[in-house]
Amino acid sequence: MLSRVNLANKLKLINQSIYYYSTGHKPQSKVVKSASEAVKDIKDGNKLLVGGFGLCGIPENLIKALTETGVKNLTVVSNNAGVDDFGLGLLLKNKQIKRMISSYVGENATFEQQYLKGELEVELTPQGNLAERIRAGGAGIPAFYTSTGVGTVLVEEGGFPIKYASDGKTVEILSKPRETKEFNGKKFVLEESITGDFSLIKAWKADTRGNLQFRYTARNFNPPMATAGKITIAEVEEIVEPHEMNPDEIHIPGIYVDRVIKGPSYEKRIEKLTVQPGTQPKPAGGDSKPAATEKKPKNPEAALKRERIVRRAALEFEDGMYCNLGIGIPTLSSNYVPKNIRIELQSENGLLGMGPFPKFGEHDADLINAGKETVTTIPGSSIFSSSDSFAMIRGGHVDLTILGGMQVSTLGDLANWVIPGQMVKGPGGAMDLTASGSRVVVTMEHASKDGKPKIMEKCTLPLTGKNCVDRIITELAVFDVDKKNGLTLIELSEDITVDELKKITGSPFKVSKDLKPYQQVKLD
Repeated sequence: MLSRVNLANKLKLINQSIYYYSTGHKPQSKVVKSASEAVKDIKDGNKLLVGGFGLCGIPENLIKALTETGVKNLTVVSNNAGVDDFGLGLLLKNKQIKRMISSYVGENATFEQQYLKGELEVELTPQGNLAERIRAGGAGIPAFYTSTGVGTVLVEEGGFPIKYASDGKTVEILSKPRETKEFNGKKFVLEESITGDFSLIKAWKADTRGNLQFRYTARNFNPPMATAGKITIAEVEEIVEPHEMNPDEIHIPGIYVDRVIKGPSYEKRIEKLTVQPGTQPKPAGGDSKPAATEKKPKNPEAALKRERIVRRAALEFEDGMYCNLGIGIPTLSSNYVPKNIRIELQSENGLLGMGPFPKFGEHDADLINAGKETVTTIPGSSIFSSSDSFAMIRGGHVDLTILGGMQVSTLGDLANWVIPGQMVKGPGGAMDLTASGSRVVVTMEHASKDGKPKIMEKCTLPLTGKNCVDRIITELAVFDVDKKNGLTLIELSEDITVDELKKITGSPFKVSKDLKPYQQVKLD
C-alpha cells in the first residue's frame, strides 16, 4: 500500500505527463545519437575536465570516441588518468594529451613514465584543492585562499617540475610560487579556479533535459566538473523522459548539461577488486591468476611488522570519531577497531560510513574507497561528491587522520608522496588532510628498505605538510610530536633498548618519564 507521500509523488508525475501530452509542450531534448557526435567539435589544444576517480565513474565511451578523433595537445583536468589500457590511459598511450592537471598518478605506469621522460607536462595539485578549484570555477569564483600546501614546494614555494627535458633530468617548466596572506594569524595560499572548454562526465541516469542522477561513489568528481565546462557532455546508462525522474532525486540539474548520450555498453572495470577472505572463487581452467584480491601478504616478515603497527594504530580510535585512513597500513587499522568503539570512516572519494570489503559476487564497480578497492556501505552511510568530501576535511570536521609516511621530521613535517626523478605517486588528499586541523598520526616502518632512518631531523624529500604530525607509530616505538620542542618516546618494543633505538633513529628524542611497553589491540 502506497504511503501518502509516495502517492502524492506518483500523482505529481502523472500530472506532469498529462501536461506534456495535452499541451504539446514537450521539453527540448539534449540527447545526441552517439559519443562520436557528442565530441566531434573538440579541437586540438582544448582543455577538458574529465570526471571519475580511478576507473569509477569515468566517461569511458566519450574517452574512446576521443581516441578515434585523433585530437591532440589536449590539457586534461582529472583526479588521475585511469590505467595504462583503459580510461584516460588510452589518450596518454596515443600521446593526445599535452598536460595533465591531477592530484594522483597512482599505478598508471604510462602516466609516470611519460612525465619522467619529458613527454608529458604534469601539474600536480592536492586533491581537495583540485576539487575546490573546479567547484569555484563553476561558481564564477576566480580564486580563493587555502591552508592546504602552505610550506610545500608543490604549492606555496613553487619550483616543482611540471615538465622535464627528454633526458629526464633537466627541468624545462617549473611550478610558480603562490601568493600568501594571513588570516587570524594563520598563513594561506592563493589558488586560482579551474574551468574548461568541455566537461566529459559520467552519470547513472538522465532525462532528456539533462537532469542527472549518480550512483554510489561513481559521483566523485563528476558533479563539480559538470558545472565548470563551457560545454558539458554527460554519458549515462539510462535516459528517461522528464516526468519519469523525481525532482528530489536529481543530483545535477540540466542547466549545467548541454549534451547527453546513452553509452552503448559499459565495461565498468574495477581497478582493485577486493573481497572478504574465503569468498573468492577458484580460478577456472587451471588459471593461476586470482579473480580478486584477498589481501594476503607476499612477505611474511614485512606482514608481521605491518600487523604490529596496525594493531597499535587501532588504539588511536575513540568512540564517535570521524576518521580518514590513508592507503596501505592506515586502512588496515580499521580491521582492529576495539569492540567497545564505534567510528565513522570517511573516504575522500565521497563516502562516509565505509563498510567492510564485500563478499565475492556482491561487489559493485560503483562503490569503492579512496584506494580504488571495492567496499560496502553500512547503516547510516552517506554518499556525496568529492567537493563535498573535501569540505568536510578542509572545514575541520574530521577528528583523526592516519597516514603512511616516507619521512617525518623532529618537528612533525611529513613527506609521503614523491621521490623526485624516481617515483611520483602524487599528493592525493594527504596535503588537505594534514592542513585540516585534525589529529594526524603517521604509521610507517622505522627504517627504509635500505636501512636508512625514516624519522629525521629534517625531511630531505618534498613535504606533504609542515609541522602537521602529532604522533608517529613504527613497529619499534611510539613517539609524540611537539611542534616546537620535538619528539618524545612514549612506548618502546620489548625487542629493543632505548640506546639501540637512538642508533637507528635519525632524530634526537626525549624519553617520557612514563615510558610504557609497546601497546597493541588484543586479538580474540
